[in-house]
Amino acid sequence: MRRRALLQAFALAPLLVASAELLAMPAQRVLRLGAPKATPKRVFAAGPPAAVLLAAVAPERLLGWPMKVSPDALAQLPAALRTLPVVGRLAGRGSTVSLERLLAMQPDLVLDAGDFDANYRDSAERVWKQTAIPFELIAGRLPDHPAQLRHVGRLLGVAARGEALAQAAEAQLALVREVLATRPSATRPTVYYGRGSDGLESGLSGSINTEVIEFCGGRNVAASAGAGGLARVSFEQLLAWDPDVILTQDAGFAAHAAQDPRWRALRAVRERRLHCAPVLPFGWLDGPPGVNRLPGLPWLLSRLHPGAVPALAPAALRARIGALHQLLWGQPLPATLAHSLDANA
Repeated sequence: MRRRALLQAFALAPLLVASAELLAMPAQRVLRLGAPKATPKRVFAAGPPAAVLLAAVAPERLLGWPMKVSPDALAQLPAALRTLPVVGRLAGRGSTVSLERLLAMQPDLVLDAGDFDANYRDSAERVWKQTAIPFELIAGRLPDHPAQLRHVGRLLGVAARGEALAQAAEAQLALVREVLATRPSATRPTVYYGRGSDGLESGLSGSINTEVIEFCGGRNVAASAGAGGLARVSFEQLLAWDPDVILTQDAGFAAHAAQDPRWRALRAVRERRLHCAPVLPFGWLDGPPGVNRLPGLPWLLSRLHPGAVPALAPAALRARIGALHQLLWGQPLPATLAHSLDANA
């Protein structure tokens, strides 16, 4: 009986350590399961937000991509990332890598970032228990990004890099606060985020997919349809909402809607407030919902609250986003992308 009790205690000890670390770092919301024996050199990104986080902080540590990355996107990333294989994802319902395959890759650490709910924490614990590979799950909502970047920088032995990125993230969050201080809630624009090739999918209230819009003071019209993740929207419902601004990341949809008589029944389309956000090297609003959204903050503020502060003037906006792009990805902002930042582009 005593032997069984000891075995149970040993089995529970790592979980107790993990819980203690979770409670010790509430501002960052980090779940640490196990600990690498040394500074991790081979890191498996459990999902796209974690991959983007690693690509920004320590690109040479990323074992491979959990998703396919387009050649155009790779061209805007450090050389170390351009030849990485697609290794699959371990996060969420769409996991595509087996635990056997994960073990064969011999990572020093599995890193996940983004949602921090019970499902993701339970999933992390299951992987750790079955593989004994150290696992860190880090909260990744927009306000979490500075702490997230600092934490990963320290974890991977590149604290100065993490600090530089964290300060840049804080500057974008501060700009949001500055702009919204000039815009009473009742005067902020209503916004529809059209996803997909037909623009008729959107994020409901609290969806991480529309977080950046709500964070920047857009009043998400789809919030009235409920809370949660993504949902289909009928065109009739969209006509009833008749938002002030329509946002998308799908250039094909944006071009179609701008010319289609049905879509031109909406004020936002007729009055040229249909805006297509950049998607390179990753989406500026979504896709994935990670640190790639940081350049999207000043861009979106300029679309939702034009002229609110001098930092949103075209030249200042290009300079700000260009510097941030260079810091994040080690590459200058392409000229075509810089041109697209102009308000009427």
